Amino acid sequence: MTIQARIGEVTERIARRSHDSRSIYLDRIRSAAEKGPQRSRLACGNLAHGFAACAPGDKAALSGDVVPNLGIITAYNDMLSAHQPYETYPDIIRKAAHDIGAVAQVAGGVPAMCDGVTQGQEGMELSLFSRDIIAMSAAVGLSHQMFDAAVFLGICDKIVPGLTIAALSFGHLPAIFIPAGPMTTGISNDEKAKTRQLYAEGKVGRAELLESESKSYHGPGTCTFYGTANSNQMLMEIMGLHMPGASFVNPGTPLRDALTREAAQRALAITALGNEYTPAGEIINEKAIVNGVIGLHATGGSTNHTMHLVAMANAAGIKLTWDDISDLSDVVPLLARVYPNGKADVNHFQAAGGLGFLIRELLGEGYLHRDVKTVFGNGLDAYTVEAKLNDDGTVRRDLAPEVSGDEAVLAPFSKAFSANGGLKVLSGNIGKSVIKISAVAKERHIIEAPARVFHSQEDFLAAFKAGEFTSDVAAVVRFQGPKACGMPELHKLTPSLGILQDRGHKVALITDGRMSGASGKVPAAIHVTPEAANGGAIAKILDGDMIRLDAITGELTVLVDQAEFNARPVAVQDMSAHEAGVGRDLFAAFRANVGAADTGAHVFGA
Repeated sequence: MTIQARIGEVTERIARRSHDSRSIYLDRIRSAAEKGPQRSRLACGNLAHGFAACAPGDKAALSGDVVPNLGIITAYNDMLSAHQPYETYPDIIRKAAHDIGAVAQVAGGVPAMCDGVTQGQEGMELSLFSRDIIAMSAAVGLSHQMFDAAVFLGICDKIVPGLTIAALSFGHLPAIFIPAGPMTTGISNDEKAKTRQLYAEGKVGRAELLESESKSYHGPGTCTFYGTANSNQMLMEIMGLHMPGASFVNPGTPLRDALTREAAQRALAITALGNEYTPAGEIINEKAIVNGVIGLHATGGSTNHTMHLVAMANAAGIKLTWDDISDLSDVVPLLARVYPNGKADVNHFQAAGGLGFLIRELLGEGYLHRDVKTVFGNGLDAYTVEAKLNDDGTVRRDLAPEVSGDEAVLAPFSKAFSANGGLKVLSGNIGKSVIKISAVAKERHIIEAPARVFHSQEDFLAAFKAGEFTSDVAAVVRFQGPKACGMPELHKLTPSLGILQDRGHKVALITDGRMSGASGKVPAAIHVTPEAANGGAIAKILDGDMIRLDAITGELTVLVDQAEFNARPVAVQDMSAHEAGVGRDLFAAFRANVGAADTGAHVFGA
């Protein structure tokens, strides 16, 4: 089937826009590939250092260029539930490599912070910047040039985008991402959300809230709602960097270990030393990026990827814009309802048919590019499957079920939950922003309300506790962008905004900060750019200004005389309290040099 017309059109314009930068990128990685195995160019002293700690057999193997060496980049730590399972992966990978006569070494570790721990805390101001630190840390590990391919052990919010940027920087190397999977299902998301709201209203105490949270986040694996971490896994699979069916298998299971062994051996099979050389930089092209955006829309994925996907694409010489993302959203139907866009979690999604079912539905209607390279081979049809375990411990792949196991969670194309993905770009005299409306009731897609301006979420919460909100409100929370304070997520606002909305008020949030993949039922214009700290018009809004947010037409406007608005001075905020403590003093160079949200909010230049 031919590709859907709008998808084809957007893909073509991305390719045209990216022609020069993509050509430069491909020339660079192909030149690196033509030089052959990197170890051959190391001096004897370099090489001796590189395998000094290896067993004698591995030393002998690595002294030549015939046996492939697999570099492992790991984001393991045992504080972060999603990454705790990675503790044992290097041993599994080394054994898998030895079984086929190859070698594997841990090339380096990267930081992995948990946004769930830092949510609403000072450490959240390092979160977005950690993506670029992760990319640089992985590059340090791979810079030893001891490796013929790499596997990347990472799963959560900024970790996978950072690792992807690194993999593309070393795009001449094959790269496979190995997930750890979601934790098993805890209490229902409705029950968790209800307890949070009761706590915000002062109707239950901290003990009840902690008990509820602990029953939700209760074991190893990713959080089970469909936020950035699980959106990452979908992206890696639909873009061809996972083994088919790998994304949502629970940790600590025989199938999970089998998939890890298989991924390691596949990475070693696609090096330049063999006959199936498949470098990462050739996999991630314009079509793969568009497939990722389509997957994001079809599943109701994280708004963080309006920045991460732009930054990831940029690392491969591809110029993706918010307008591209928005135009694709207009035509891609929503096929999944996973919390916060529904009551189910990712385990329910997987049980209903998972990504194999969803990819087949989209391919069948011409909504994905099927003619792409993947780590598994050419073509996306190989991903329309469900991974299973054979009796001998190897992986087999059965075709995904013909019928969804639960159409309230995973719909066929003919019964889509909505005609579009619900991720929109808003523009107007405030600037440009994004909004996720897949969980927002239709009657709230257009909001007109007077502004209340705040310079932190703590100031908003203090006003809420003081009972100051008695009517409609457009809460403007500014000086939260990357230059101001690293662009923290503002989830502490969610329960209070939800309460105001439940009281019958028209409510909206306008911010140059983030709300991430858990954006919920309150319309939120986020990632406003230019940000307040960069002189953006959001810094001109005054209390009482009427603001119109229209998610249907894509409008975000202050309804005041434009000449008057233009003449207003830009507010200035003292951000010195955000410049030190919890390591923030070490990130001054990042705040000074970070790009705008719509260009990926990265520090790597154009």
